[in-house]
Amino acid sequence: MFLYGVVNASPDSLHEGSIATTTAAAVARARELLADGADALDVGGQGSTDVATVVDWSVEWERLAGIVPALAALGVDVSIDSWRPQVVRRALEAGATVINAADGMQSDAMWEVAAEFGVPIVVPFLSGPDPRRMALVAGDPLAAIAEFFTARLGDAERYGLRDRCVLDPGTGFAPPAWPWEQRYEYQKVVYRGLDRLRRFERPLYIALPWKDTPQHEELLEIVVRQDPEYGRAHRPGHVRDVERRVAAGA
Repeated sequence: MFLYGVVNASPDSLHEGSIATTTAAAVARARELLADGADALDVGGQGSTDVATVVDWSVEWERLAGIVPALAALGVDVSIDSWRPQVVRRALEAGATVINAADGMQSDAMWEVAAEFGVPIVVPFLSGPDPRRMALVAGDPLAAIAEFFTARLGDAERYGLRDRCVLDPGTGFAPPAWPWEQRYEYQKVVYRGLDRLRRFERPLYIALPWKDTPQHEELLEIVVRQDPEYGRAHRPGHVRDVERRVAAGA
């Protein structure tokens, strides 16, 4: 799995170890991630959880303006995690090479930026317009995810970008109305059914579980066994350990 290691330039990430709000801290975090098994970096300046404080796009970019070119100078791909086209544009101009579209590419403005730069686009499933307010998915979640991707890939075709899209089932978002046990069961269904998304003939990208609990470990192993092309990892070394264990038949 090609792994993007997570660098959070916002101060309110749920994973405190990923927070790096200065350029020096971000570069140090990035070097640790790459040494630990990451292949590339994912950076964002605005949290997408329900507990994150939403700031103006200019503040989001101010957090990233020095960090993005410094990470790009490390010589690996850098994805910009944002739902704001103003921020995505500036990040790509500063050296980012991938869009991690926290809005699920649900606006023409984001597609226009993507078309201008011609970079890969991670398209996450969202059950609504706001990544911080994901609605409860009723019924078969993979059917809802497939319906969403059908629409987004239709948009992509209008811009000539279908072959640039990478599909993310959106399990990295944390809907505030979902108790953990319900979210855990939901994620198991989605991860075990990832093959149902192969009909789109696009690579898959998973925001990998990172908490140190038996349930999160189970979810991570399910994902690894499904062999997605890309992952977003807070602890890449641990993911590599699970990959080796699965490959060895453990």
